[in-house]
Amino acid sequence: MADTTTAKAQLGGDGSRTVAHGFQDADEVLPQYHIEAQTSLVDRPLRSLKFGEAFAVLDSFGDIGVQPGPEGLYFQDTRYLSRLHFTIEGQRPLMLSSVMQDDNGALSVDMTTPDIRLDGDDEITLPREIIAIERTKFLFRGACYDRIGLRSYDSRHRTLRIEVTFDADYRDLFEVRGTARTSRGKRAVQVASEHEVQFRYVGLDEIVRTTALHFGPKPKLLEPGRAVFEVTLAPEGRASLFVRVVCEAHRAFTSAPSVEKTGEDAAAALSLASGSTAVKPPKGLYEGMVFARAYRDARRDLRELTAGITTIISSNDQFNEAACRATADLYMLASRTPEGIYPFAGIPWYSTVFGRDGIITAMMALWIDPKFAKGVLRYLAVTQAKAVDPAADAQPGKVLHETRRGEMAMLGEVPFRHYYGTIDGTPLFVMLASEYYAVTGDRETITRIWPALELALAWMNDYGDRDGDGFVEYARDTDKGLENQGWKDSHDSIFHDDGHLAKGPIALCEVQGYVYAAKNGMAKLAAMLGHDAMAETLTLEADALRDAFDAAFWNEEIGTYALALDGEKRQCAVRSSNAGHALFTGIAKPERAAQVAATLLSKDGFNGWGVRTIARGEARYNPMSYHNGSIWPHDNAIIAMGLAHYDLKHEAARIFQGMFDTALYQDQKRLPELFCGFMRRRQRGPVSYPVACSPQAWAAAAPFAFLSACLGLELDHARNRVRLRNPILPAFLDGVSLYNVRLGESRVDLRFHRHGDDVTVSVMRRVGDAQVVVLK
Repeated sequence: MADTTTAKAQLGGDGSRTVAHGFQDADEVLPQYHIEAQTSLVDRPLRSLKFGEAFAVLDSFGDIGVQPGPEGLYFQDTRYLSRLHFTIEGQRPLMLSSVMQDDNGALSVDMTTPDIRLDGDDEITLPREIIAIERTKFLFRGACYDRIGLRSYDSRHRTLRIEVTFDADYRDLFEVRGTARTSRGKRAVQVASEHEVQFRYVGLDEIVRTTALHFGPKPKLLEPGRAVFEVTLAPEGRASLFVRVVCEAHRAFTSAPSVEKTGEDAAAALSLASGSTAVKPPKGLYEGMVFARAYRDARRDLRELTAGITTIISSNDQFNEAACRATADLYMLASRTPEGIYPFAGIPWYSTVFGRDGIITAMMALWIDPKFAKGVLRYLAVTQAKAVDPAADAQPGKVLHETRRGEMAMLGEVPFRHYYGTIDGTPLFVMLASEYYAVTGDRETITRIWPALELALAWMNDYGDRDGDGFVEYARDTDKGLENQGWKDSHDSIFHDDGHLAKGPIALCEVQGYVYAAKNGMAKLAAMLGHDAMAETLTLEADALRDAFDAAFWNEEIGTYALALDGEKRQCAVRSSNAGHALFTGIAKPERAAQVAATLLSKDGFNGWGVRTIARGEARYNPMSYHNGSIWPHDNAIIAMGLAHYDLKHEAARIFQGMFDTALYQDQKRLPELFCGFMRRRQRGPVSYPVACSPQAWAAAAPFAFLSACLGLELDHARNRVRLRNPILPAFLDGVSLYNVRLGESRVDLRFHRHGDDVTVSVMRRVGDAQVVVLK
């Protein structure tokens, strides 16, 4: 046991909190599912592709595994390809450019040959920049497609030796993240034909995972781990090489490859249709035609997915780029399920269904495309827990936290096969249903999921409220599960003002807000369905919760709501971003809103880029931590929406400005999962977090939430109104146009123009009878 000292936190004269000396908790060890960081995700440019359950993390050349790291082609939480390295005459080409296409549909890399000495000559026999190399990679239906195009600008014929080395380690994603294993399954590799190499892994879970690499044209030499081509280029000549990598999984006792399914639970039955198995091309079809057909179909699929969405054009070209990238990221992370599209959480660590992440992403993107909300609601209704299962932290009515398909999850080495250890997913599920209906009026969907909504409500009242005090608390039921089960789920993220970790059951500040909003929303849905008595009861319960919350969580000394209550109902009197969620849900009393905002946007809370998760000066504040001083774009978007709810629009615009400035410093102007909370300094950008996912779904949806918060945009299907409450625009936007804003069968195009602090609104086009109302 480590020695334990105590940190004394006190308020300074300026209201800031200072820590007298350091501390160390006896139980302060690396958390069980800690993501190791021997290599950083930001130490070199990485490129991400995704389609369905397959995703790829590539270096900027489009290669895999040239340096240690998370690069690979993954399928169902397993790395199916751990190396793919392209060389020409034994050397790596020279990079010219590496860009993701605007819609994330493919990676395009331009390269050229370096100075090359052939056959041991001392002199350069192939000068650099003679051969142009264009590489295109994309994913489609369980396969990765790779074209390497060559064009000569030489006056002589050239014969070049091109080599592709490859390997498949079948590491579970949790292994790649750093979790050690004592035993693994068996791997084999064979040359299946003159065009194909097959890797095969029989896991301990009795699932056979196969990786088939198809090459075209026929390599001069093909062996396990290596393909060698000899390419002759005439002056101005062209040639193309193709590599197609197909990922599949099936039960060991099954003869035909098909995605593994289990019959004992609903979640396993929801196999993701877009990532199940690769399309088999007609036998004998040239690989170039296979590539072309798949590329065409992938483009068509993306066009169908994004048809009819709301689009944004502003006066600021850089914001337009950021919004375009956010839209592309959101739809790249979208996966089709039998219940609709679901946004996977993020690449590389969280490319799977997460309940909380999907719900919040769908909320923020609701006015852009309600299909996300519909798919999330239906999927989570089907996978909702129906029985008590301590090993999965499950009770009847609880909404899924995450689902995994890798070997370690299937064997129970990690508890995340179908894991329910989230305290906030269930009330957020009900919140989303209410907001979705308010925007769409989709009574059919609400009726379909109504039993799940009722079960979720029952869970909040029974299992969620462990001690009957009216608050929803958590305590894990399995020692393999997450210690903390709010969105800040690090092992050390919930603590007292002296730095000691809180002991459960823990009632989080924001969760009570989610329950409050869920009960109010459920009351509206109940009234719509004719359950008047239920609606009245829920409204009274919500009002009582609001009063109890204010009495139990408000802390005048720190000027905001406490982070949490511990198992003894003692406040964790810590200034945190969680209080901003109390604004978002409306549980905060109106008289508290301005003070909460001031605390969030103080120098300790707001670093110039965004609001920190934990304010500077708190006992466990660390700007480089995952949850104790870092900055998360989605968290800031929720805070901005909360500020707008209390008409604190200028404060919301200040956060929007900081996040836009952050995007300008990011690769591809993409907001990451999180970044460090160091104070903003002149002529320097924000400090990156080393293992942040990028793209991340709720970070991708954040710009839409910021914009709607500042515009006060509300879509009210019941009144057939597009409402704009006291719209403002941040200083970096002189004007914004929204195209194809949907309300029922109506469509409107809106233009906003800033005049100082005022904003004018024009209706450029209206189809249907929806009203546009501006409220001041």
